[in-house]
Amino acid sequence: MKKTFDVCGLGNAIVDIFLEVSDADFDSLGFERGTMRLVEQVEQQQLLTRFHDGDHDLRLVSGGSVANSIIGLQQLGGKCAFIGCVGDDRYGLHYVEEFEKLSIDIGNPVLVGETTGTCIAVITPDAERTMRTCLAVSSKLAARHVDARRIAESQWLFIEGYVFANPDTGQHAIRDAIRIAKENGTKVALTCSDAFIPEVFGEPFRAAMADSDLLFCNAPESIAVTQAADAKEAFAKLQTMVPNCVVTDGANGALVRVVGQESHVAAVACQPKDLTGAGDMFAGAFLYGITQGMAPELAARGANYMCHKVITQIGARLHQGAQDYWKTALAG
Repeated sequence: MKKTFDVCGLGNAIVDIFLEVSDADFDSLGFERGTMRLVEQVEQQQLLTRFHDGDHDLRLVSGGSVANSIIGLQQLGGKCAFIGCVGDDRYGLHYVEEFEKLSIDIGNPVLVGETTGTCIAVITPDAERTMRTCLAVSSKLAARHVDARRIAESQWLFIEGYVFANPDTGQHAIRDAIRIAKENGTKVALTCSDAFIPEVFGEPFRAAMADSDLLFCNAPESIAVTQAADAKEAFAKLQTMVPNCVVTDGANGALVRVVGQESHVAAVACQPKDLTGAGDMFAGAFLYGITQGMAPELAARGANYMCHKVITQIGARLHQGAQDYWKTALAG
């Protein structure tokens, strides 16, 4: 049976707020560079208030880790759905409007009286991003929000690792979504999202990985999953843990294993401005490639090219030219 959607994403619906700062401003915050930390709403508002001073631009873009992948996939020409929760505030209404403009089936994600999740990406001159995320209503994503129809009508279900950080609700949603996928012949892809997910939520994460067909992780995440010494050793260990996997390693490219075939795909040399969303774009582009019948190595080459386009701009999403970039990548 032909499926309606290429991929249905399950993840935190977050409005990304991009904030570029000087090294001096960043140092004054006392943050560990390059980290992602969950914060409460009061702390998030304090950070926003501090830089709402007329000297700093605060740019809003609807996103979230898997949501960014779904957006990239849709921009390349795929057909996607997404499952997540937003509030009925201005951020939530903005989120729904953007997804509708992108023709992504988002269902009815608005929960009345709730606050939409936000992620402040603090971008420093070295192109590193340090994120502070307030999950707000996105942390209430639960089994009751999982739409069986959209999962059943998708080739792939793509699960966001950050959802494991919500044991009381999110982990139930993941288990229910995987069950529905298995019952309907929908393949399951899983992303770590951050090394702290397999480190802190190792048991439920590995249980989900055991039911997954494909794992996406970067080098630190792969080490966290396998307890290996480096990414190369982790990639080897993953062979016994998940049927197919992709390990991305920044400028070192990507290691790909699909149906037992292994390849290394070189990164595209560039001068990055903002590393936000690199892994998200890779996953979305790679899933687009394989759902269109491309060989995994070719899909990874296209995904690396799309990554370099993302990191040479500010923000996790390409706002134009995605399909032309993809054609260039495959012709190269």
